[in-house]
Amino acid sequence: MRIVVLEADSVGKDVSWKGLEKYGELTTYDNTPDTKIAERIREADIVVPNKCLLRKENMEGAHGLKLICEAATGYNNIDTDYCRERGIVVTNARAYSTESVVQHTFAMLLQVLESLDYYADYVASGEYSAGESFTKIGIPFHELHGMRMGIIGLGTIGRRVAEAASAFGMEVVYFSASGRRYEVPYAAVDFDTLLATSDVVSCHAPLTEQSRGLMNQEAFRKMKSSAIFLNLGRGAIVEEKDLVEALEQGEIQAAALDVFFREPMSSDSPLLRIKNRNRLFLTPHIAWSSVEARKRLVADVEKSIGAFLAGKPRSVVSG
Repeated sequence: MRIVVLEADSVGKDVSWKGLEKYGELTTYDNTPDTKIAERIREADIVVPNKCLLRKENMEGAHGLKLICEAATGYNNIDTDYCRERGIVVTNARAYSTESVVQHTFAMLLQVLESLDYYADYVASGEYSAGESFTKIGIPFHELHGMRMGIIGLGTIGRRVAEAASAFGMEVVYFSASGRRYEVPYAAVDFDTLLATSDVVSCHAPLTEQSRGLMNQEAFRKMKSSAIFLNLGRGAIVEEKDLVEALEQGEIQAAALDVFFREPMSSDSPLLRIKNRNRLFLTPHIAWSSVEARKRLVADVEKSIGAFLAGKPRSVVSG
């Protein structure tokens, strides 16, 4: 088997792909531009992409291609219809990043809720040492206990976020853009109710036709002026210009995003207009990427290849 990893750097330099060598001849590329995909997969039996776009145009010359192991959960970068025509099996990785994303959700929430940069800077500047009070009552913050968290998307990650929110003493409600209902101890509410009544709105939904652009000007205007919005789902769920407008006009208190419409974010993104990190806190799509999650991801790819070669493909999304 010839195995090609197209974006080895997607899991970082501290996590190794060498475990795949037991299945065949392994070639890894740190990153692969679109113009190099066809050339690099031409002789491959197994391809491991992350964000590379695998389309008919760059796959049709890979006559021996049998398996694509998406090193992520989302696989919209792969032309699965063409893979079905060719009999190419496509698998994805699932549930490897749940705990990492949940942890990052609350790290971001607490950052904007408690204005941690402001208080850390106060100490680092020397003002605290020069002051007379043992404390600093500056930007006020509130307790999570007793707040309502509205979760958009109650899949595996959304459910764990709900459990963590409950541990903080928050009331949890949820909305599913697909209309799905779950057997959970949380109330399902309509979208408008979630927006109007939640102190924190946390998005963990996949990108679908129902969720694309869901958080727009109309949605932000329905939220509490004291509300915090979090997006750790998919960037295109949020109309970024509308979010910036909502922040600038005080329609919501603050927001924190880990995903964006374009990644990497463009240098002229409207999000960069907001300089106050107590109002808008941005991280570069890292919620999924704890060391443990990245190791689980590579291990999941190894299992998928092993299962395929044993004649028992797992996590199949096409083929």
